[in-house]
Amino acid sequence: MKIHAILNRSGGTLKTTDLDMLERLIRDEFALHGHTIEVEVVDGSGVGDAIGRAAKRDDLDVLLVGGGDGTVSGAAAALTGRPTALAILPAGTMNLFARSLQIPPDLNQAIPALADGRITAVDIAAVNGTPFVHQFAVGLHARMVRARESLDYGSRVGKMWATTRAVAATVNRLPLVSLRMEVDGRTETIESPAVAISNNLYGEWHLPYADDPQAGELGVYICRATKGWEVGKLALDVLRGAWRNNPSLTVLHARSVRIEHRHRKSHDRAVLDGELTDLAAISELEIRPCALKVLVPREATLRDV
Repeated sequence: MKIHAILNRSGGTLKTTDLDMLERLIRDEFALHGHTIEVEVVDGSGVGDAIGRAAKRDDLDVLLVGGGDGTVSGAAAALTGRPTALAILPAGTMNLFARSLQIPPDLNQAIPALADGRITAVDIAAVNGTPFVHQFAVGLHARMVRARESLDYGSRVGKMWATTRAVAATVNRLPLVSLRMEVDGRTETIESPAVAISNNLYGEWHLPYADDPQAGELGVYICRATKGWEVGKLALDVLRGAWRNNPSLTVLHARSVRIEHRHRKSHDRAVLDGELTDLAAISELEIRPCALKVLVPREATLRDV
């Protein structure tokens, strides 16, 4: 296979990684398995353009990206519906989509696993035509990210600590967001602290990522809590995969979701794959079955598509 690798030196754990050594490891391991590989190291400000250029090429079998969740999400969006497959070096804070693809979380294990991997296809979700690999969220999640971004952190551990502080600050004030939701044709007007839509339903008893990225459905999560401590407990249950037993959470399966939001404040009121984004008056969400080709470890349990 012909592979182009893009490493974001400003993204995720690559900020503190010896990139020269990592580049040599990538070249050697992929060459050992008979692949032709190019490695491009870019600053964070240039990663979007680099991904865009590579996604338009017609001579590549795989685009491999290393960086944080934003890098992975951008690459997935650029490759959706295209013949080039996405490969992920798990260098983010939680690497949730990489976990769905059963890629080892350690770079020294992920590289040989991908070099010996196979190509299949997985689902991707979209909101108003914009693809996302993990989650679209409205309400407290956006407030938490805004609070976290106001804090200083320079590492993965620092980001996790900043997230913890932001969650604690956010649940102390519990405003409700008013939404009209249509889930597979069923309509409900709600007032909720938080609503999230995921690319396939989260699995249980682990971090919030999909066990089956080929299931062809959206996960819909509506928080019904009215007290700060209830939201805090729900957040903890979601992180440890015990969400199904939490009475403050309604969970639905869907192929399509429509969210209407009429509040005058819309700037940075939603989160898409961990990044703040504006909340449109109407958000149309859909699942696109097997629309993204991916490189996964050979022993991964995903079916061939």
